[in-house]
Amino acid sequence: MKPLIQVQAVSQRFSTASGDFLALQNVSFDIHEGETVSLIGHSGCGKSTLLNLIAGITLPTEGGLICDNREIAGPGPERAVVFQNHSLLPWLTCFDNVALAVDKVFRRTMNKAERKEWIEHNLERVQMGHALHKRPEEISGGMKQRVGIARALAMKPKVLLMDEPFGALDALTRAHLQDSVMKIQQELNTTIVLITHDVDEAVLLSDRVLMMTNGPAATVGEILRVDLPRPRHRVQLAEESRYHHLRQQVLQFLYEKQPKAA
Repeated sequence: MKPLIQVQAVSQRFSTASGDFLALQNVSFDIHEGETVSLIGHSGCGKSTLLNLIAGITLPTEGGLICDNREIAGPGPERAVVFQNHSLLPWLTCFDNVALAVDKVFRRTMNKAERKEWIEHNLERVQMGHALHKRPEEISGGMKQRVGIARALAMKPKVLLMDEPFGALDALTRAHLQDSVMKIQQELNTTIVLITHDVDEAVLLSDRVLMMTNGPAATVGEILRVDLPRPRHRVQLAEESRYHHLRQQVLQFLYEKQPKAA
């Protein structure tokens, strides 16, 4: 099966006051349809830079990226992004924030009634149907992230790109949202690329974990295949020796093979 995403010998340089900075060097990997892949590594290893390249927000200095057999030359609705900051417009309701994306993508293919039904369906999918007419200031941080996920899903993307979407949330809220993402992925077979600093999150959610070397000139150091059966339940995994073994492999890479300088 041909990969959905192909990252081919990608390097990325940035111009700085002190000269060129090589953030990524010769990064290559494939992602197949329906996979959840995590990018993990210490701060400064180029995870967000790599996600921005897949999103088409920036273009590589060298190499190329392909999504669904087409070169990534800019942003596109087939690649939806969920940021750590929910990025909701504060003067719009939850419904209207999702409507911005739906109207842009489906104005010519859905009539107004169909778009309304689709917006409400996606807010229900993330358990936010009760808050259609609330503004961001009236809901919690976890609820805002749910709306952000609903907005992304409403674009019917082939790939959901998530940049530490749960990093600013408390542990319990984070766990509930992780469970929601796993459930949605199982339901829709969505391809997910997730940036995380959380080893447990990476192993729980992923089919593969791409472990990044320290920057500058960061690359993919190792790829860990997570062969835990799905659906996954965090309480059951807490007693699963295979889960702890996989977790240990990520920790060894981060803190023994790629220790961060103090």
